[in-house]
Amino acid sequence: MSFWDHLEELRWTLLRSAIAVCVFCAAGLAFKGPLFDLVLWPSKPDFIVYKWLGWNLNMSLINVEISAQFFTHLKAALAAGVVLAFPYIIYEIWKFVAPALYESEKKAVGSAFAMSSIFFYLGVAVGYFFVLPVCLQFFMNYTVSPDIANTITLSSYMSMFTSMSLLIGIVFEFPTVISVLSRLGVVYRGTLRKGRKYAVIAVLVLAALITPSDPFSMMVLALPLYLLYELSILMCRKEPVKEEDDID
Repeated sequence: MSFWDHLEELRWTLLRSAIAVCVFCAAGLAFKGPLFDLVLWPSKPDFIVYKWLGWNLNMSLINVEISAQFFTHLKAALAAGVVLAFPYIIYEIWKFVAPALYESEKKAVGSAFAMSSIFFYLGVAVGYFFVLPVCLQFFMNYTVSPDIANTITLSSYMSMFTSMSLLIGIVFEFPTVISVLSRLGVVYRGTLRKGRKYAVIAVLVLAALITPSDPFSMMVLALPLYLLYELSILMCRKEPVKEEDDID
């Protein structure tokens, strides 16, 4: 295929992926009640994590902008569209990449692509059931004075909700990327082991970008991210042993 043929195929790949996101986004717009029952559940005291840990979260949301609820619905529906359409998006990416691979590479890289949706949904679950509740519990119970009540705006909650679920799901694709690079002979296990000290710094910086940049939220997110790095090391192939030339 020529360059323009590849570009045309990429255009159709992106278009089909966008259509899939729009279809699920429309479902989120149509079923507003069930969508926000799920979105707002971590803000309520009956959230399953709070019951397990015996926490008492007293959180009330307010809206201070006239159009905020409408645009919040749009953002939530779009996020739901991306989450639900993610396996299809990965499938479209695989269809675009596969023709450029040898048969041996297709088998190796295909298994990594198959795992990508699992890691994405695992990341979303970690953000939804672990990172977000811990951060909400901490911030809602932290006050500089008992005379100041914590009343949270809807936009502030949705900003944290999105970063703690959707973005963490995307970050959890790191083992998939490493697995693909390893199977293509670009990265090996020894390389990642040597880079542990740099990985710690990178994880802290990434956690600071995703979370509200306070030390507590950073550490809550940095822990599972670093565990992902260690998991990536286990998923990597060992560097092949180079045969030394015989010396006559």
